[in-house]
Parts: sequence; C-alpha cells; structure tokens
Amino acid sequence: MARVILEIDTHLYRLLKSSAETNHLSLEEECCRRLEGAERRSRYLQALVAELRAEDEQRRANSR
Repeated sequence: MARVILEIDTHLYRLLKSSAETNHLSLEEECCRRLEGAERRSRYLQALVAELRAEDEQRRANSR
C-alpha cells in the first residue's frame, strides 16, 4: 500500500481538531461536515479527509 504524507498547517489542524471536539465529532466527520455544508471548499480539508480515510483503511486491514 502506498503511503501518503501531507504537510499541513499546524494552526489550522488544531482549529479543526478543536472544532471537532466541540461538536463531538471525529476529525474526519468535522472535515466532511465542513465540506458538505456552507463552509468554503478547501483542498486542505479534502486532502485531510483522504488521509484520514486511508489511515482508517490501513488500520482495519492490519487488525484482520
């Protein structure tokens, strides 16, 4: 499996993480909420969601 490494802005990541916790959501759910809602579309969020999904799939494959 190919490994994807993203460079992300630490401040933006912390803001997303904080917002997810405030809304009682996972980081992926918060990103999806922003992408689906009236929030501005962001390549950063789309890339982060893709990375989170890939990590989840890898974790599931390793637990089998």
